[in-house]
Amino acid sequence: MAWRKHAEDYWKKSESRRKPMQSNRDRLILAALQEDIPTEDISINAILTGYTKGKAELLCKQDGIIAGLDVFARTFALLDDTIEVFFHCQDGDAVKSGDLLAEVIGDIRVILSGERTALNYLQRMSGIATHTRKIVNLLEGSGITLLDTRKTTPNNRIFEKYAVKVGGGHNHRFSLSDGVMLKDNHIAAAGGIKQAVAAAREYASFVHKIEVEVENLDMVKEALEARADIIMLDNMTPADMKEAVRLIDGCALVECSGNLTAENIAALRDTGVDYLSSGALTHSSAILDLSLKNLERV
Repeated sequence: MAWRKHAEDYWKKSESRRKPMQSNRDRLILAALQEDIPTEDISINAILTGYTKGKAELLCKQDGIIAGLDVFARTFALLDDTIEVFFHCQDGDAVKSGDLLAEVIGDIRVILSGERTALNYLQRMSGIATHTRKIVNLLEGSGITLLDTRKTTPNNRIFEKYAVKVGGGHNHRFSLSDGVMLKDNHIAAAGGIKQAVAAAREYASFVHKIEVEVENLDMVKEALEARADIIMLDNMTPADMKEAVRLIDGCALVECSGNLTAENIAALRDTGVDYLSSGALTHSSAILDLSLKNLERV
């Protein structure tokens, strides 16, 4: 199909001119398109043999927060840069079932070939933004900052972490290169918290903070003695979290993590922690139900 040559040519010609994040985004979208259209879209090629202009509507079928509109449009543009997408909303907007979110106009063959990939991105990202916004609202007034984690879908991290930000959350480390986090296995490998922190301080630049994951109050004391910059309370009870915050007494930032749900978040609001990280934002958010419908020739 002609889209592949066009997309590859576009990639080669414009790679040097685009920002790194945009280049990475396009590379990943292209890989998703190639997964779905390895040689051709046999269904549409059987029906239409040439250019036929048409229009389809992006409809919302469930209340939520929309995220990923640029990725949705870019998916079609990488197939054919003459495709036009007219949006009636923007990322971060609350949308309701029945809303007309956008119109896609151009070659019907391209609209139908790119439909599933474009929707996969938009539904996934909007689902994450919707879940994130719900938790952010539950934390409002507590002073706690909501963070994501690296528990993302392989090759979709830039999209999923962006969706967390659209929903009102904040990004933790983007990758292993971004910061020092000493978890249980790191501590075991080093022989203890003190040894792990000392080795990290020797190796990492002074601009990097050192975060240590702890599971009980004795480990909190060890992390304090080692002068950790951030102490993560992993799967601790709210009562132990309060005691940990008392022990830390402002000598380190405090993050809590582990099994956060909308149902138990009320118990965490008054623990005194600074940050709450949740892998569920990216690994367990349901998609937002969206659909491309009402295709017609124009």
